[in-house]
Amino acid sequence: MLTWSAIEPKDRLTWFLEVSPALIGAALLAATRRAFPLTPLLYALILAHCIVLMVGGHYTYAEVPLFDTLRDLTGSERNNYDKVGHFFQGFVPAMIAREILLRFDVVRGRGWLNLYIVSVCLAFSAFYELIEWWVALLSGENAEAFLGTQGYVWDTQSDMAWALGGALAAIVALSRWHDRQLKSLAGCGA
Repeated sequence: MLTWSAIEPKDRLTWFLEVSPALIGAALLAATRRAFPLTPLLYALILAHCIVLMVGGHYTYAEVPLFDTLRDLTGSERNNYDKVGHFFQGFVPAMIAREILLRFDVVRGRGWLNLYIVSVCLAFSAFYELIEWWVALLSGENAEAFLGTQGYVWDTQSDMAWALGGALAAIVALSRWHDRQLKSLAGCGA
């Protein structure tokens, strides 16, 4: 997927900026694989998130062809692939935060656990919006391809709302499955 994404992307700088988190994540996973192996669920989610990043990097988030078609079919004014990316920006980090918080026994009680998970995801989303702003300031004319706001004045707030929705969806949909995998991982001496 990375190779496909790198072949003639819409904009090389935007491609690099969009796939950098996947490359950094891959390096971190490789470096920590033996000392801190993750659950199979988490590895699968991280891979799915990397694919979302690579597709967005190849086309730019505002020009993913399938979402152009969906825009046209629904009469929407914008290509909403970036909302998929921001949903994953909450969904996957929620499970990463959950695994780390549980395995290191950081919090007592599921209510507090879920509050911390959501807080980590919102902080991460807000920080990413700041990175987008800094890149826009530094790159000037190339900012629109990276930002992908498509003229939507509430894009930043909407992006964070999608990340919040992703985090909540992950907690509700995957917590039991994740708990079973964590028990299996603990049984393997991890």
